[in-house]
Amino acid sequence: MKWTKFYLPDAYSPTMEQLVYFHDHTMSIITSITILICILLNSLLWNKLIDLNMNEHQMIETWWTILPTIVLFLIAIPSLKILYSMEELINPTISIKSMGHQWYWSYEYSDKFCKELESYMKYNKKNDFRLLEVDNKMKAPFLTQIRMIFSSSDVLHSWTIPCLGIKMDAVPGRINQSSLMIKKPGIFMGQCSEICGANHSFMPIMLESIKLNKFIKWIS
Repeated sequence: MKWTKFYLPDAYSPTMEQLVYFHDHTMSIITSITILICILLNSLLWNKLIDLNMNEHQMIETWWTILPTIVLFLIAIPSLKILYSMEELINPTISIKSMGHQWYWSYEYSDKFCKELESYMKYNKKNDFRLLEVDNKMKAPFLTQIRMIFSSSDVLHSWTIPCLGIKMDAVPGRINQSSLMIKKPGIFMGQCSEICGANHSFMPIMLESIKLNKFIKWIS
């Protein structure tokens, strides 16, 4: 994803792929409606309507009530399907807990081996990504069902990685969860999307996706 692009970031998870498809589906409907309205407005501007019998037309009134309902169903059904799939957890292999702090993230792996790490933003490195590089990357295996658990120790935070289609609030005193499955290896970056304080823009997220056997070696 580069700053010159006007489209959505490349999808690296099934959830993000479905969100991109839903975006295209919705935009095609909106574009069709916009073209139809432009044609009708053009017809109204360049024609003189002098037919008095058109003052009341029951069939037209019926159809312009039914058609918007059909359009809303065409948008709502895929949307509800994606919302349901984003909340559904199907036999997660690994659970990772992400805690928001002022202003850094901490990660806990407690399934088999207990491992904790804190992730701070790195400063003043020539080859680092500005405001996105961290000292300890969160590691997760790809092609593996992961359960992400979110909470906060102080104020509201939001754990967000756009290209994975995940955005979940970290609320103090409460645990939220979401499913995640990464389709490819790589490094994926995000930031806190909640205005959580003075250093809100210095809470980057860096996730490294690796093979399952390498992940087992790293965590053990």
